[in-house]
Amino acid sequence: MNQPLWTPDAARVADTLIDRFRQAVGVDGGYPDLHRWSVDHPADFWRAAWDHLDVVGDPGSTALASDGSGHLTGTRFFPDGHLNFAENLLGTADDRPALVFRGEDPEVPGARRTLTRRDLHHLVSRLQQAMLDLGVEPGDRVAAWMPNVPETCAVMLAAASIGATFSSTSPDFGASGVIDRFGQIRPVLLFAADGYRYGGRRHDVTGRLAEVAGALPDLRRLVVVPEDPSAGPVGTLPDGAVTLEAFLDPHGADVVRFLDLPFDHPLYVLYSSGTTGKPKCIVHRAGGILLKHLVEHRLQCDVRADDRVFYFTTAGWMMWNWLVSGLAAEATVVLYDGSPFEPDGNRIFDLADECDLTFLGVSAKFIDSVATAGLRPVETHALANLRTICSTGSPLSHEGFAHVYADWSPDVHLASISGGTDLCGCLVAGHPAGPVHAGQIQGPVLGMDMDVVDEDGTTAGPGVRGELVCRTAFPSMPLGFWDDPDDERYRAAYFERFDGLWHQGDFAERTPEGGFVIHGRSDATLNPGGVRIGTAEIYRRVEQLDEIIEALVIGQPWQGDVRVVLFVVTADGVVLDDALRDRIRTDVRSGASPRHVPAVIIEVPEMPRTRSGKLVELAVRAVVEGRPVTNVEALANPGTLDHFRDLSELSP
Repeated sequence: MNQPLWTPDAARVADTLIDRFRQAVGVDGGYPDLHRWSVDHPADFWRAAWDHLDVVGDPGSTALASDGSGHLTGTRFFPDGHLNFAENLLGTADDRPALVFRGEDPEVPGARRTLTRRDLHHLVSRLQQAMLDLGVEPGDRVAAWMPNVPETCAVMLAAASIGATFSSTSPDFGASGVIDRFGQIRPVLLFAADGYRYGGRRHDVTGRLAEVAGALPDLRRLVVVPEDPSAGPVGTLPDGAVTLEAFLDPHGADVVRFLDLPFDHPLYVLYSSGTTGKPKCIVHRAGGILLKHLVEHRLQCDVRADDRVFYFTTAGWMMWNWLVSGLAAEATVVLYDGSPFEPDGNRIFDLADECDLTFLGVSAKFIDSVATAGLRPVETHALANLRTICSTGSPLSHEGFAHVYADWSPDVHLASISGGTDLCGCLVAGHPAGPVHAGQIQGPVLGMDMDVVDEDGTTAGPGVRGELVCRTAFPSMPLGFWDDPDDERYRAAYFERFDGLWHQGDFAERTPEGGFVIHGRSDATLNPGGVRIGTAEIYRRVEQLDEIIEALVIGQPWQGDVRVVLFVVTADGVVLDDALRDRIRTDVRSGASPRHVPAVIIEVPEMPRTRSGKLVELAVRAVVEGRPVTNVEALANPGTLDHFRDLSELSP
């Protein structure tokens, strides 16, 4: 058994919300016992979650019902239940801080703001009235092409309060990327920024507004939100567009009205970030998202009333939706818009101290970047109230775990989590009442019957790699895909590979300690000699070399087999020569296995990533094989794909 990096003492365990919940539902033992009960008695568990996590609404008479088909999509949670998502997030209109915002440049007006819960109620009320005056009805789509600012949260809450379906993306998307997404769902109302700041620069987007608005045939109004709410927009607005101030001007602050809606009412449309086709529009239900996020925030992450919760995200990543749900736990949500490295790598740690964060969420890539930069916030920052650090976006390496405990804080709960846009939540995650082992996700989320199976769908034992699946239904399974009336594409995406199981393409293994290791996307796994291997081990070995800044690996069809091809970005002044290639191969062979050793190693200046920071192996593989990459707008840096074209080293 691996020795844990961190173990909570008995007093800390007893103080956690999850342990109090365990006692309230009458389960003896620890987390494994509570999890087993939650999946063996799903109706009891989700009803207990509704009651003990203080959901506002009527659960109805039944917590779980089935149509008798035996298929997961035939299960419904709280079929006669009613609630309003916005009501659960807004809570009481008082003087407790609801949203704390910090922009990248603190000297810009509006870059440092706090909205109390009363302030947020007033803004949502005015937005609600303006939407109703425009004729927005339940089921209409309200879209936001906006930065991670308080107004984006308020627009979402106003839409949810009247039953409109909300969808957002970040302003760094180009016009075609926005149209690819919003053009499918045809919003009636669009909120858009006039610009945003990133990397020490202001980026004006007013020149794209007319093109986007012109491609949305059902649009009734384009509302432009200035970077500085107290000033007018920068740039010329399209004909018919109005500023946020003008949109709200006829309406004074009033009491927010909440429409009573079914549990399954469509709340969000989120988008797949794949780079080989048009984004899928995933429709999520209000009650399912609320319950799932409450379980993850309050039980898995121990988020409490008046905590300060922050996740580094944009409004184009599902972690934004996850973050804003922290309001339902009565926490203060901290928003940041801009680069996490502006002016330097201490920016997020400065934010943690300034805003007294209790919860800090970042990507595994951010943790690696801090380690590479040699930063030691344990010596430079207090992090006095920080209890929980979450990491997601890609697998967190053993070295990443060790770095956080040695160089950030020795007494935080470090929770690596994994899930995705598909469920707008987590499949496997941390829990604050158990030990943390390097390189491992602590366990399955409550209510999620997670397993790892082989190609035939048979359970694989600890240490055996396979496909990550969920064996039972859960409340945040999507309602379906947009414009998929027979659910054909929806079923194919998650249920076709293993009949009767939820499967979204993660290559994983269980550990003897009861945790999980994610080895990457299963559609990006390598198959040399017919043996499936994950990419995570190669990244771990290669990126710990001082000479290598970043790596990307693909499997290339080659002479009737598959060979491993590794691309690297080297440190300043380092040249990829035969000696360095030999070192890489030796380290991969000794640290992983001979099958992981790359046949070809090529240097490139930069790696392509999605806007949420994920490497895009599939897009690179498509380029190398001469196939088109159609959804380049999903990339933060699409020009980098040119580095992988016409590489002589890869010619057959």
